[in-house]
Amino acid sequence: MKLQRKNRLRALSLGAVAVSGALALTACGSDDTGTKGDESAPAANSAIKCDDAKGELLAAGSSAQKNAVDAWVKQYTASCKNVRINYNPNGSGAGITNFLQGQTAFAGSDSPLDAEEITKSAEVCKDSQAIDLPMVGGPIAVSYNLPGVDDLVLDAPTLAKIFDDKIKTWDDAAIKKLNPDAKLPTTKIQTFHRSDDSGTTDNFTKYLKAAAASDWKYEGGKAWQAKGGQSASGSSGLAQQVTQTAGAISYMELSYAKSAQTVHVKTGAATPVEATVDNATKAIAEAKVVGEGKDLALELNYEPTAEGAYPITLVTYEIACEKGNKAETLAATKSFLTYLASEEGQAILKDASYAPMPEEIITKVRTTVAGLS
Repeated sequence: MKLQRKNRLRALSLGAVAVSGALALTACGSDDTGTKGDESAPAANSAIKCDDAKGELLAAGSSAQKNAVDAWVKQYTASCKNVRINYNPNGSGAGITNFLQGQTAFAGSDSPLDAEEITKSAEVCKDSQAIDLPMVGGPIAVSYNLPGVDDLVLDAPTLAKIFDDKIKTWDDAAIKKLNPDAKLPTTKIQTFHRSDDSGTTDNFTKYLKAAAASDWKYEGGKAWQAKGGQSASGSSGLAQQVTQTAGAISYMELSYAKSAQTVHVKTGAATPVEATVDNATKAIAEAKVVGEGKDLALELNYEPTAEGAYPITLVTYEIACEKGNKAETLAATKSFLTYLASEEGQAILKDASYAPMPEEIITKVRTTVAGLS
């Protein structure tokens, strides 16, 4: 973690690549974006309050939430045609860096800000600091490519050994024990991890550290630390590698795992748990708010024992200044985040394979967003 923080602070001092040079998602009220004159565009949502929102809103960060942001932007810009939203899914670490350099109105991160980042945020949040707003959740699916092997079951110790290059083939005794009826091939296991700083990596390794402490000795954090394996950028990069590589296994947000099979995770419950939105929600409901003041950072439970509670989950935070947001983007930021936290905004998450925030948590988010200034 210290090395990861040092690297990020070094990136801050050297400067990051301009966000506007690599924006991956653009939506606005013009013909070229499909939000006007497009029969497939959504109708204006009366629940969205545009207020004085206008202009361009830049944001960056978590690639895990990219598909959720796509759905949100499509709905929002159908109503607020004077707002142009650019979200760059460049990873949680890069998104935080962009925000702390004042390049974006808000950031998306699958891990809350650490103490150093909160301190650093005072430079862009005048007379204030940045706060974490939990907005979208979901399971981190363990996706694999092993034709002929369905409903593969793995537990935390076995996953830890696989991703630490200690278990090398699919017919290993530990995997056979968990899958006695499966015809496991001698195929070499090909593990893939994120090459960029990633909140998905952070949460996945937190799970391994919590549930398989004797087998996962790494400190953890947004940067991958284990030896071996291959890397790819972003959740989409990992999904592509799993799909095209026989014997592959990786971790990614569920919405990226649709083209491959996913592992059922053995927990303390009687039945191994599938990676689904509903099962993730059961686990996220056990989270505790540990942030101070208006900060709503959560502490997740990576070892749930309740039936159906999927243990490998993440929560993506939208990060903004509590006070001191840029005047030119404040109205659009509040308007957009208000929609994300609304009942309507949360309702569309499930269709995109994401988990809405539990009511107790999202109610606090709505109150906090209303107070942004």
